[in-house]
Amino acid sequence: MKSKKVSESETVMTELVMPNDTNPLNNLMGGNLMRWMDIAAGVCAGRHCESYVVTASVDHVSFQRAIPLGDVITVRASVTRAFTTSVEVYVEVLTSDMKGGNSRRSNDAYFTFVAIEEANLKPQPVPPVLPLSSEEQKRYE
Repeated sequence: MKSKKVSESETVMTELVMPNDTNPLNNLMGGNLMRWMDIAAGVCAGRHCESYVVTASVDHVSFQRAIPLGDVITVRASVTRAFTTSVEVYVEVLTSDMKGGNSRRSNDAYFTFVAIEEANLKPQPVPPVLPLSSEEQKRYE
């Protein structure tokens, strides 16, 4: 199976924090953020594997700062490792105001997905990942 570059499946998703996304303190609810992170990571994993994927685990979800109502969040997902039938995806969340200023990292996590064969719903082999940049290599190791 041919190796795939990290950039081939990298996924970026943007969301605006609206009132129905927030808690009584007008900050984004953690569960809503985790949902968005899972979606971005799942799209990334599916693109890498070229198949349907299911979330197997979430490791070390970090909530470094509150994300207030009206902020724009950018969710970046990239494959860090590929195993026999699963991939690890690193997800980083950046937040900024509507004008794009004061961008800062607010959250990150590692997700593991299993590639599923559509016909029989059993795990299937995944392509190896080819880390090229020093940052990709660091996450790979």
